[in-house]
Amino acid sequence: MEGYTRYAIYYAPEPGPLADFGAGWLGWDAEAGLPRAHLRLQGLPLKIAELTETPRKYGFHATIKPPFRLVEGSDIGVLHRSAAALAGQLKPVLLDGLQISRLSGFLALTPRGDTRALDAMAGSVVEALDGFRAPPTRAELDRRDPDRLSARQRKLLDRWGYPYVMEDFRFHLTLTGPLKDAEAERTRAVLSPVLQPLIDRPLRIASLCLFGEAEDGRFHNLHRYTLSG
Repeated sequence: MEGYTRYAIYYAPEPGPLADFGAGWLGWDAEAGLPRAHLRLQGLPLKIAELTETPRKYGFHATIKPPFRLVEGSDIGVLHRSAAALAGQLKPVLLDGLQISRLSGFLALTPRGDTRALDAMAGSVVEALDGFRAPPTRAELDRRDPDRLSARQRKLLDRWGYPYVMEDFRFHLTLTGPLKDAEAERTRAVLSPVLQPLIDRPLRIASLCLFGEAEDGRFHNLHRYTLSG
């Protein structure tokens, strides 16, 4: 697990149909650490590689604790053991299912129903592991375009190094980069019959994963932790 530039805690679907879809849709299998041939789908408004260029390097995931550099004096072994211990204290979360949504111009899978337990779990992970996070550089803060954030999001950015955590957290598995309205609707129409059998059912979040960003910018699933609290 050494040799990665940043680490993150993500939810990644456990091996199965939804995980297979995500790897084939994005063209990157973070679990195997290998490129994957794209799905063959007819009727998309752009080539699938163009639609998925932005999220591809991260792998199919939902962010729980956003990517961070390790603070000086820490190491990945300690982070791994702390994440494993934390997972042992957290209970699995049951969602009603997922739906295809548009968020800030891109398409993603978002939860249906009550997300309070999920939001609380994510917040506890952000807080419990924050001692491993090196403070963001000025360049990293500027990339968040703080002038466009709300006052609350700027406070979250200053405190946690990321503006979309805690009160502004929204669980989502990213499907595309930014799309025009017509492109988004066409992509949704093509994906709906493929995804509906996979997402129109309860989803049990029973594990979280430690991801690492390699030198080439691709994220790899380094370890899966069972939530057993």
